[in-house]
Amino acid sequence: MDFYNPCMRNQQATQLLFELSHAGRRGARYPACDVPEETLDELLLQDHLADAPPPLPEVTEPDVVRHFVNLSTLNMSVDTHFYPLGSCTMKYNPKRHERLARLPGIGDVHPQQRPADNQGMLALLYEMQEMLAEIAGLPAVSLQPAAGAQGEFTALLLAAAYFRDRGEQRTKVLFPSSAHGTNPASAALAGFDTVQLKQTSNGLVDLEELGSHLDDQTAVFMITNPNTVGLFEPNIKRISDMLHEVGGLVYIDGANMNAILGITRPGDFGGDMMHYNVHKTFTGPHGAGGPGAGPIAVQDFLADYLPGPVVRNAEGGMGNTEGATYTLETPSKSVGRVRSFFGNVGILVRGYCYLRTLGAAGLREASEQAVLNANYLKARLEDVLPVPNGERCMHEFVASAKQVKQQRGVTAMDIAKRLLDYGFHAPTVYFPLDVPEAMMMEPTETESKETLDAFAEAVRTILTEDPDLLHTAPHSTAVSRPDEVEAGRSPCLSWMSCPASE
Repeated sequence: MDFYNPCMRNQQATQLLFELSHAGRRGARYPACDVPEETLDELLLQDHLADAPPPLPEVTEPDVVRHFVNLSTLNMSVDTHFYPLGSCTMKYNPKRHERLARLPGIGDVHPQQRPADNQGMLALLYEMQEMLAEIAGLPAVSLQPAAGAQGEFTALLLAAAYFRDRGEQRTKVLFPSSAHGTNPASAALAGFDTVQLKQTSNGLVDLEELGSHLDDQTAVFMITNPNTVGLFEPNIKRISDMLHEVGGLVYIDGANMNAILGITRPGDFGGDMMHYNVHKTFTGPHGAGGPGAGPIAVQDFLADYLPGPVVRNAEGGMGNTEGATYTLETPSKSVGRVRSFFGNVGILVRGYCYLRTLGAAGLREASEQAVLNANYLKARLEDVLPVPNGERCMHEFVASAKQVKQQRGVTAMDIAKRLLDYGFHAPTVYFPLDVPEAMMMEPTETESKETLDAFAEAVRTILTEDPDLLHTAPHSTAVSRPDEVEAGRSPCLSWMSCPASE
């Protein structure tokens, strides 16, 4: 198989702009001033002036353009590569939604306009709230949180406020060992103690252990369903009942909603709160630290605690847009704002377009295709990379390179690094921690059978290659095997000056 080589790099791609700088170079030169000149000393107070100009690079326009264009070609993205990053749902972003989100009447709306002058945008956001409520089976929604982690943190703030309002001193949040790392972090930030539960050997919640931790101090049980090993928790209704029997709440991490859209709803199987990842589930752009959107949906008895403002329709009911008056309202017991204005509206608009494009039937079909793709890829690989949990998976699965490591000394990291040479982004590795040499793969519904076949063949080919070759992979990238600990402690920003470049 021919290698994809993203490293047709040149000096402008691998040097910093500061290293390309030469005194006196400019992107543009202006003609001599033909009006009376005034110095900054005359226009600004001396206290507001810096002692010296900022040390900005001096480069030409071609220098800048070539630097960033060449730098961009060193990246992998959903627009350039298959990106089977388990748990992160890297699906293709429809460009139609990008164009719609940039329409002047959407992209140029200012959040501080009067609601009376912003009815179109408020109508869109109101319908987004209503659609998310219907999909979740939970009646109250806030669009404010800016990402999934902030969404779950906000939901836990609601839980804390709810219990304070009831005069209850509940301190514990429970979660399984396969939970996303943000779950315990969010719980701790919200003021709770955290208790991690072990999984059963088949990757599910141990009901007996869960029961041993339930008491009048239990506030919330956090669970991702389908879970992180790609299985739907069959006892989810029983789990919810157990929590409710002791007065606790059930939080559903919505990271894996793309497996169950239109098929089942968290509110129907006992969830009291959940967040969405608009970038994972509804094809908003993903990566680079945002922008994201993490709306939350809650049961009606938690609605008064939602962050505000939320959008209300004076006429009542979704779809009554003609003549309706949309207003902004902060719930009576709100935990307060968690994001400026209404959240990351640009990402919410993209999600709205996705929902309106597919409709209810289309959402279900998307989830069915995601599950089909994952099971197909699993079937193509499980004879060489066994999958410890479940004969079937949902939208993702976790394979193990444990046998390959024992037999040939090849690790999950070796395989992941070598995949870069074949033009594929690596899957998630070494998570969840319960699976040795874990490789977590999620193909998503937007990938074709041909792409999945090519990926499977690349993996199978890699597993026949010389271990010494794999230990030093990748061989076609600007940087091969950095010391990740040292990189975190002492980042080297310039490729030209890094030891690895010598």
